[in-house]
Amino acid sequence: MLVRRLSDAAVKDFHRLSSHILMDAGELGSRHMTVTWVEVPPGVSQEMHTHEESEQVYVVVRGTGMLSTTGDTEQLEPGDLALIPPASDYTVANEGEESLAMVSVQSPAVSVDETFGRQTAAVSAYDEDDDGF
Repeated sequence: MLVRRLSDAAVKDFHRLSSHILMDAGELGSRHMTVTWVEVPPGVSQEMHTHEESEQVYVVVRGTGMLSTTGDTEQLEPGDLALIPPASDYTVANEGEESLAMVSVQSPAVSVDETFGRQTAAVSAYDEDDDGF
């Protein structure tokens, strides 16, 4: 058995949210999934993005948020599970007053660096129009 504690996980900050890397692609002997703990501060939303090859599951641990895909929006609350199929555009927004915390699982595994690298290129124009937030 292998255990990684949240307090020991590497953290990637991207567009005002934090991803704690609990298990990156190929780590801890896993070949099929990437697991992160995602923290979305109040008033913050991700840019619309997609994972072409991977499906993604979010399990809400704390706070509330809105998950939007093209043409659909759902409220998320603690205990909820949301499945995002491959190649689906989506965004998560925290419109509440406390931090939104979720466990994210992607399968097949995609390294966090690869995911962040693609998203950084995709949002450079978004960040320029961001009014400094």
